[in-house]
Amino acid sequence: MSPNEQASQPLLATDRLLLRPLASHDDAVIFALRSNAEVNRYLGRKPAERIEDAQAFIEMIQANTRTRETYYWAIDCKETGQMIGTIGLFQFAEDGSGAEIGYELLPHNQGKGFMREALGSVIAFGIQALGLRELHAYTHAQNDRSSKLLQELHFQLEAEADDELLHFRLVNVNVN
Repeated sequence: MSPNEQASQPLLATDRLLLRPLASHDDAVIFALRSNAEVNRYLGRKPAERIEDAQAFIEMIQANTRTRETYYWAIDCKETGQMIGTIGLFQFAEDGSGAEIGYELLPHNQGKGFMREALGSVIAFGIQALGLRELHAYTHAQNDRSSKLLQELHFQLEAEADDELLHFRLVNVNVN
């Protein structure tokens, strides 16, 4: 099934997390993520300067989600009910066989296994619901924790995409 054939973006759940569509009320957390120097250090993006930057980003994601150009989830911690990060599938191959996966987590929630859970859930969704056969992830060459996590989830290092980015790929994925 191609991404455009999906009726709606599903809620995904793990033992500790709820992955849900991004909503306009998430603007404060999106601003915190997109303006945080530690989060942005490895992403190479211009930091958000105003809450309006976060609101515009949410509107763009919601538009891309409606057209199935993107699947993008807010990551909520079930225990606290708080949003702690985001994860998404985007840059779909024209034939629907692959996509890029990207993620970010507020610094005080890193190192607790949350992103491993979120990635596992989104990878399974991509394979089972969307029929993806290949996933790509790019991470900064100095982001050792992200590189290690991708390798633990069976992504293979393909190449250095440029001087700063590493390209990882998960191919012929099987979650059984």
